[in-house]
Amino acid sequence: MNFDDRKYVLIAAVIFICVVFILRLFWIQVVDDSWTARAADISERKITVFPSRGLIYDRHGELLVANTPVYDIMVVPREVKPFDTLALAQLVSVPIEQVRERLQKAKSYSAWKPSEFEKQITADQYASIAVHLHKYPGFYGQSRTLRTYPPHIAAHMLGYLSEVDARKVEQDPYYKSGDVIGIGGLEQYYEKELRGKRGVKYVVVDVHNNVQGSFKKGMYDTLAYEGKNLYTSIDAKVQALGERLMQHKRGSIVAIDPKTGGVLALVSSPTYDPELLVGRVRNTNYRILQKDSLNPLFDRALQAQYPPGSIFKIVQSLTALQEGVITPNTGFACNKALVGCHNHPNAGSVEQAIQYSCNPYFYQVFKREIEQGKNPNRFKDAALGLDEWHEYMMSFGLGQRPAMDLPALKGGSIPSVPFYDRIYGKEQWAFSTIYSVSIGQGEVLVVPTQMANLAATFANRGYYYDPHVVSAIGSRDSLKTGIQKHTTMVDGKWFDLIAEGMRRVVNEAGGTASGARIPGITVCGKTGTAQNPQGKDHAVFIAFAPMEDPKIAIAVYVENSGFGGTWAAPIASLCMEQYLTDTITRPDVMKRMLEADLIATEKNYKKFVSKRRKR
Repeated sequence: MNFDDRKYVLIAAVIFICVVFILRLFWIQVVDDSWTARAADISERKITVFPSRGLIYDRHGELLVANTPVYDIMVVPREVKPFDTLALAQLVSVPIEQVRERLQKAKSYSAWKPSEFEKQITADQYASIAVHLHKYPGFYGQSRTLRTYPPHIAAHMLGYLSEVDARKVEQDPYYKSGDVIGIGGLEQYYEKELRGKRGVKYVVVDVHNNVQGSFKKGMYDTLAYEGKNLYTSIDAKVQALGERLMQHKRGSIVAIDPKTGGVLALVSSPTYDPELLVGRVRNTNYRILQKDSLNPLFDRALQAQYPPGSIFKIVQSLTALQEGVITPNTGFACNKALVGCHNHPNAGSVEQAIQYSCNPYFYQVFKREIEQGKNPNRFKDAALGLDEWHEYMMSFGLGQRPAMDLPALKGGSIPSVPFYDRIYGKEQWAFSTIYSVSIGQGEVLVVPTQMANLAATFANRGYYYDPHVVSAIGSRDSLKTGIQKHTTMVDGKWFDLIAEGMRRVVNEAGGTASGARIPGITVCGKTGTAQNPQGKDHAVFIAFAPMEDPKIAIAVYVENSGFGGTWAAPIASLCMEQYLTDTITRPDVMKRMLEADLIATEKNYKKFVSKRRKR
């Protein structure tokens, strides 16, 4: 081959190589963007900007839930260079074997994308860590916020935050592994409003892992939007007082503003400090609380179901008056052969029957409601009577879950004709089978929130609003909508009669709740003793005040404590006095309630019963 021919071959080879390079560069820069991303990873870093979660306030503007800054230590595996494992473990307070495990886990996820190495380090701790992070290429800090609870109250109502599980990540594209989500209480119910919207920030870093500034002046950054604040109807002082009064007791307190349905206090006892379920100690503390024999994680105010006991008598009175089976002046002898009762004068009217809480009286009342003689067959007649009675109960919001802005709320139970047909068989039962319902026992079950709502219904003389905790979202002026008003099937004229009976319960001789009296305020209430087959009976009390212009309705359950007037009524009156007057004028009552350890008393009672049985 001569020189001229070789020259053309060489030129062709150069042209071919150039074409290959041009095509390859075109592919890399235009078609395949993975190389662009890889080059960018070398000089820039994508940082997730977590929004501040919405705050939660009480009715007076006091913070119930706030935010505090924390930091996550992130790692990009491909940027990591050999380092002193022990030194890093000591710096971040992580066991040395977990340093290797976490780094390997991060590599398995992605060598190029950042992963969480250690989460939720406080600002003080991070300040001492940050000055040493430059020694560990590939590791950097990323800020976020954690919840803090300034008054340390209302743990069950507020809920807590926890890391999302894999199922939630799959279901909702908003969440990514490592994100937190509200669990229980307001945190869960209003998760979308509280969480806000995350943003992204791109920064340029040097070879020493130091941030040099924004990438392209923030051209590709997106803003984070803070979560919306919640403004609740809760009164922090009443809530805190209720929790103090219920220390060393099992039970609950629910208080409602009858004019709006706004919840003033929601106490479940035993409770726990909400700060226990925050930060790196959350999992450890949760396991401890979970194993506690007193079950402090159980929300008794929303989920505990009890027989209503004698407080059910005021509902029975109303339905019987409405049906016309009794009149205001109907009287019955206190015949203990029908059903047991305490000693008191015979009741010659509905008001006296409520005042004395006479069991045989309401036995006869319920008998007249169920057996109205509408059908000659006594079984069919009982079914007709119970059907009507059940409809009345539903109009009071019983036997159904209240439309409330909290998750996991139960609805109690009101027996119906199909219910008894399943148990006894169709046309196989009558009043004599179900008479215990007359005094709030048997198959009737309620949750404390329903009983507070019932007290609100009596305060309003026949109607109630959906109970709710949050009154406004975003700003105080953005009032929550969709709160329904519910009117019972009973005429308003009968409620004044019952209110007078409830006034006598508290304020007249022979009443069962003298311990609920508040100087200068007319309290209307009703005590109850809910039977407990596993131990001492539960004390129950519902009330509203003042009688003339009710501003608070309340229900108190104290488990295993006996008569309602001994413990439940005084606790309710102290909470009402605090709300209505912003002070407590009966330090002796306060002292007695605070010092009572009814859990210890309950244990001693069970030991006593056990010894008696062995004999």
